[in-house]
Amino acid sequence: MVFKKMLSALGVGGPSVDTVLANPNTRPGLALDGQVNLLGGDAQANIEHIAIGLVTRVEIGEQAGVMEFHRQVVSGPLQLAPKQALSIPFQLPLPWETPITAVYGQRLHGMSLGLRTELAIARAVDKGDLDEINVHPLPVQERILEAFLQLGFRFKKADLERGMIYGVQQTLPFYQEIEFFAAPQYAQTINELELTFVANPHGVDVVLECDKRGGFLTPGHDVFGRYQIAHTDAERTDWAQVVDGWLQETIGRFGALRAQAFGPQGYGGAQKFGHPHQRRGGVGMGGVVAGAALGAAGGMLAGHMIGNAFEGAEDEVADAAGDFGGDFGGGDFGGFEEF
Repeated sequence: MVFKKMLSALGVGGPSVDTVLANPNTRPGLALDGQVNLLGGDAQANIEHIAIGLVTRVEIGEQAGVMEFHRQVVSGPLQLAPKQALSIPFQLPLPWETPITAVYGQRLHGMSLGLRTELAIARAVDKGDLDEINVHPLPVQERILEAFLQLGFRFKKADLERGMIYGVQQTLPFYQEIEFFAAPQYAQTINELELTFVANPHGVDVVLECDKRGGFLTPGHDVFGRYQIAHTDAERTDWAQVVDGWLQETIGRFGALRAQAFGPQGYGGAQKFGHPHQRRGGVGMGGVVAGAALGAAGGMLAGHMIGNAFEGAEDEVADAAGDFGGDFGGGDFGGFEEF
């Protein structure tokens, strides 16, 4: 992925910058490799710094905006002579909690994530444009998503909610919600399901939020379950059976776990509350992630299930799915810009 932007701070004749990624496909916990290519303009330019950052669309309440959530300075002060060409390589490690944006080549509706390059010259900062990044799930996340599809759940949409989840260690000020329409065998009990992954070097916290249907004299309510899975469990578990067990346990709770919305706390978002239920501890990740093929693992069966899960969902959630594009401003970590 490449972008080219003439610096508006210097106008015509100023330096230009191309940011080139070796591969826009990655996974949480891995790194993006690339280089920032500079070309001098008509006059010498004193560059104060060059930085790259990950930006994505985050919701808080009824508002949505673009947030930079991970940043790295790739160069300090340097002088760029007229017409001088300079290439600066970089490697940007992704946080383990980086949200998923694609599954088996299918983009998750509502999700976009980009790499933004910032060039500062003479106290003027140009944010550049966005290079879109495709973040594929970790192997254990992939297996869990497959299990939901095997059980008959159908993908609805995904988004990022600013806030913290009770009982889960988070390093980012938001969490991802992957929403599904209920499978037929659960449809009399729940309306929809929201799935959240919070990954770390050892494993993944899996948070389920079920919109439980009410009865004749009882109102509906949300119920929660939280489970911890090691990365190394990805290839040695009957995931459909495991996920079905999680669902049966979570749905069986009545009023024990509820969502509560609070005002500004920590990062200023809502908190999702639930009592932790530990399934098993995590162990070292080793080479599980690095050795997995990006965008092609899982074979034809999983790809077919993903495709079927997406069919028909677009029309139902067209107004809920959103892409970002164009030139966005931004602030520091946690900065939030309304659309």
